[in-house]
Amino acid sequence: MSHGSDRLGDPGRGGISAFYDRYAAWLKARLVRRYGVQDAEDLFQETWLRVGPYQAAQAVRHPKALLLRIASNLAADLYAGRDRRARCAREVGQLDGWGVEMPAQTDEVLAKQLVLSLPVPLRDVFVLSRFGGLTNTQIGEQLGISPKTVEWRMTKALAHCAAQLRR
Repeated sequence: MSHGSDRLGDPGRGGISAFYDRYAAWLKARLVRRYGVQDAEDLFQETWLRVGPYQAAQAVRHPKALLLRIASNLAADLYAGRDRRARCAREVGQLDGWGVEMPAQTDEVLAKQLVLSLPVPLRDVFVLSRFGGLTNTQIGEQLGISPKTVEWRMTKALAHCAAQLRR
């Protein structure tokens, strides 16, 4: 049975409610298997919040793929944030007692906004390099692109950040 014509915004067919009824149990089971019970609930709720903008779309051809893509992007953000916080906590612990002043919270917010303002392909490379500590070759393997493309995207990402800081 194909679900290729699921309309999110069509009230005659139930809209988002029907879409939720059809895929909620499936999505929750997939998230629990993939991410564990603790993270699955947060990812599940946030995924459904993110589906909202698709209500304006005419049809979702691959609804399960859409839901999994949204959830996996959210999980990547979640785990990257945890890794960053853990790394930052370790660094703060190492700097404690050295008289080093930590950047203001506004600097952290600015940095986050800079990263989030990057186009997704550039952001993926930037995050994997700067926060994941991966080499260009490792990033290329993970994203399915050449190391040269990784280098080009990283150069563009850094230029974008620099341009935003000059504003």
